[in-house]
Amino acid sequence: MKNKNDFPMLDSNVVYFDNAATSFKPNRVIDKISDYYTSYNANSHRGDYDISFRVDDEVDYVRDLVKCFINAKRKEEIIFTKNTTESLNTIVFGYFQNYMNEDDEVILSTAEHASNVLPWFILSVKKKIKLVFVEPKNNKLDINDIIDKMSYKTKVVSLAHITNVMGDKRDIKKICEIAHKKGILVVVDAAQSAPHIKIDVRDMDVDFLAFSAHKMCGPNGVGILYGKYELLKKMVPFAFGGGMNEEYNASKLILTDIPYRFEAGTQDLGSIIGFGEAISFLSEVGMDNIERHVKYLKRYLLRRLDELDYIKVYNRNCEGSTVIINIEGVLSGDLGLYLNTKNICVRSGRHCVKLGNSVDDTVRISLYFYNTYEEIDYLIDVLSDKRGIYDYAN
Repeated sequence: MKNKNDFPMLDSNVVYFDNAATSFKPNRVIDKISDYYTSYNANSHRGDYDISFRVDDEVDYVRDLVKCFINAKRKEEIIFTKNTTESLNTIVFGYFQNYMNEDDEVILSTAEHASNVLPWFILSVKKKIKLVFVEPKNNKLDINDIIDKMSYKTKVVSLAHITNVMGDKRDIKKICEIAHKKGILVVVDAAQSAPHIKIDVRDMDVDFLAFSAHKMCGPNGVGILYGKYELLKKMVPFAFGGGMNEEYNASKLILTDIPYRFEAGTQDLGSIIGFGEAISFLSEVGMDNIERHVKYLKRYLLRRLDELDYIKVYNRNCEGSTVIINIEGVLSGDLGLYLNTKNICVRSGRHCVKLGNSVDDTVRISLYFYNTYEEIDYLIDVLSDKRGIYDYAN
């Protein structure tokens, strides 16, 4: 995989296993953002001068890169937001708030991230729609359970492509095929899949999809909302202000074209431009190569963890990049803090998932393609000091 020198954070004295929360940024992404601020720092669609025109071109180029990256039909289907959370909120309150009526149903799973649960909770209060939950079995979602929950009242299924805790990978293409035959729309949270596997929105036939730049070697402050163009034409802007209107006066408002009507105000232009560089970087590494390398790393990590019989592994059979563990008698937070004393970064707690049966506090080890087998060996060496862990925790 890519050389260590590509990522300045890899020169720091940490072993980073919290990639599901955010990822390291390569030098070329950092340099691209710096170049914007030092060479052509101007607003977009605001100035009649060369450096502003350059910003327009760069942002338009990134929109086209994202289109190609997820195989959207047209670049107008790509909307820039702040993050996955804002994208999902825009989908829920911009489209489904007007699409759904009282007693209509949305199907969710209890393993969803808060960002794909709380907006629907609020909509259920506002519109009196019904939330229908599917409970994963052995940490995996059964499509048959989704089918059983579908009714004539079901208007949408909203699911993570890969869950952020257990790493359950859902067959979105099959779910879309089944749902669409029943006139049901499908929303996909791709925050954990876009960094790791190739996304093809046309092959999956997904209706809406959301993901974040910062989890895929890009900067913070940029999210992507993809929607089929015919659906976006029916979506109401989430925010109103400069750049999203064609004309207005005291009695009327005329919206500008899609996607700009959904991008009110000044965007985080430097980060959008930097995200384009991250997409180019990931494309050069190869999404298939990333998926393969992380799979091998995870397989190796699980094999090494098996050497320690006091460590419980929760999600051995899930496909994602995460490995969830606990040590009996040790709080997950204490284990996380102990690993921190050894310069190992992991996530502990409930990981923004607070529904269903799998709500234990746990330690999440999440891998990415710049992680190494040597880092896993070091983690196992640290975890092998059972007495040291118990003394620290107690």
